[in-house]
Amino acid sequence: MTVPDDQPIRIGTRSSQLALWQANYISDLLHEAAPSRQVEIIHISTTGDQDQQQPLHQLGDFGVFTREVQRGVLDSRVDIAVHSLKDLPTEQVAGLTLAAIPQRGPYYDVLVWPESATEIGGIEKLPIGARIGTGSLRRRAQILHQRSDLQLLEIRGNVETRLQKLNSGDFDAIILAEAGLHRLKLENDKQVSLGPPEMLPAVGQGAIGIECRSDDEELIQILSALTDEVTFHSATAERALLADLRAGCHAPLGVYCQHSDGKLTLQAVVLSADGQKKITASAELPLLQSAELGVQVSAALKQQGAEKLIESSRFTDE
Repeated sequence: MTVPDDQPIRIGTRSSQLALWQANYISDLLHEAAPSRQVEIIHISTTGDQDQQQPLHQLGDFGVFTREVQRGVLDSRVDIAVHSLKDLPTEQVAGLTLAAIPQRGPYYDVLVWPESATEIGGIEKLPIGARIGTGSLRRRAQILHQRSDLQLLEIRGNVETRLQKLNSGDFDAIILAEAGLHRLKLENDKQVSLGPPEMLPAVGQGAIGIECRSDDEELIQILSALTDEVTFHSATAERALLADLRAGCHAPLGVYCQHSDGKLTLQAVVLSADGQKKITASAELPLLQSAELGVQVSAALKQQGAEKLIESSRFTDE
């Protein structure tokens, strides 16, 4: 059925400033792809937004930042859901399809120190016993692998809230996604990038995923124009690895996907929650074999005991 041009495309999104930036970015892309259609942005609160106390890995792996937005699409309150792709579980929800993945933003993590502090530099330059804020087991495990003396402390809240906690003296430094700071124009000279090989990003980090109803053929066609091919296949490889490992969004798993000469190289690392055990694997395949690439790297990790490390991390109290 053809949708009238005067019917708006309704975007469902979380209400944080970063989520709204992403929703407005997708709105702008939609105006270019379908100039005859209006776009509306509708705020939806999620479990992860409502519970700011529990560590993220204790809230579960089943879409704490995505479930309610997906439900809004399924019950037709909204037409599309805009997610940070790293928050979106790999298990497809019946009735929904991941219809677009636009060009990826900055990919790495960053170490940020207080505005009042002198320059810290990288992880190796942190004072002994420094208090580092992060809500991610992935970041925590990789940092502890480098510096077991550091105190890795739980921090929750949106980007602005975390920076406020940092500058109020709760932490000596915090770790955030570079994409969020870049998109909110919060980058400054009190941060340093943390990249491979010491710190591998999360699956889908820096990318945005757009879901719609799987029977909405017209909207699927519109959204297809928003997809960036390299980002799509990179994310496909990373998510295939995550799905094959059954790791969940909050496992101590890092990935790094690079594209060159029509091929993708995928690196991955799995650690114990305390950072003491670490296994790695990598492989390269043509761009269009991205799903196979993810499964291949997953198999190499499994041979080294990745599943046991991931399972043990589910029960950590850290």
